[in-house]
Amino acid sequence: MPNIHSSITELIGNTPLLELSKYSENRSLAGRIVAKVEYFNPAGSVKDRAAYAIIRQGELSEQLKPGGTIVDITSGNTGIALAALAARLGYTTKFYLSDNISPDKITLLEAYGAELVKIPNSEFTDPAFLPVFLERIQADNPDAFFANQLGNPANPQVHYETTGPEIWRDTDGEVAAIVGGVGTGGTISGTGRFLKEQNPDVFVAVAEPGPGSLPTPENPYPAEIDGVHKVSEVEAEFLPGNYDLAIADEVIALETQQARETARALAREEGLLIGTSSGAIVYAATQLAARPEFAGRIIVAVLPDTGERYLSAGTFG
Repeated sequence: MPNIHSSITELIGNTPLLELSKYSENRSLAGRIVAKVEYFNPAGSVKDRAAYAIIRQGELSEQLKPGGTIVDITSGNTGIALAALAARLGYTTKFYLSDNISPDKITLLEAYGAELVKIPNSEFTDPAFLPVFLERIQADNPDAFFANQLGNPANPQVHYETTGPEIWRDTDGEVAAIVGGVGTGGTISGTGRFLKEQNPDVFVAVAEPGPGSLPTPENPYPAEIDGVHKVSEVEAEFLPGNYDLAIADEVIALETQQARETARALAREEGLLIGTSSGAIVYAATQLAARPEFAGRIIVAVLPDTGERYLSAGTFG
């Protein structure tokens, strides 16, 4: 029979691992950085996994009705994934997002037919804003299915069931460390939990933005690392509900310029066009790979998306 798929949902997952051999060689790194290239998912990011799991959960619970509307807050990628899948599955979408999101992500969301409501980025300087705003979203959209990507357990669970097993399988169980960022917390929490269950010595590192890359009342529009949030020195109630506080063995801070420089290096040295969040994650992986204890060992960096989503955001200019 021809190997022909009937829906983009069948194309989610089983993304490739790519060793960043030239990048590592150019920096004389002891460890082996291996990228999990998630832009091979059909809508272009790691969030395709969580989006489909959330939609399936909504359908099974009958909270998402045929022809219904999916609503959430997004920094772009989850919204894009939900909008793409919704288009195929017969739903409409409405998303709330900061007004500093990459113009390329806005264009993609609109291409898939999503309704967008922009929020001033200055609102996010108050840690208490988000929980209150999420309640308002639900109150303002009583008939919609609230995807709740930040707190929906289907998010980390799909990474426990797919992303982690894929990495374990494709490295023949030789993965020594996993590096990711925290947007919703689902990827690193679910993947890290699975890998630590296979081998408790698997090291989990999280990349987070430094102080110069975070909005403040004085500077509400800094150059930010889209979709990568601070997790250290943040009160638990202000962290995404899907982030497992116990999962990270180390948190590595960096500034947006370092993430951008790393993304540019990968484009020019490996021919791999990655986004700013991916640049941040590879930067953090580079710090691990420079350490003697990781010499010759596999460090998997989960790269969330493609650099094509940041062409208008200054990453490559």
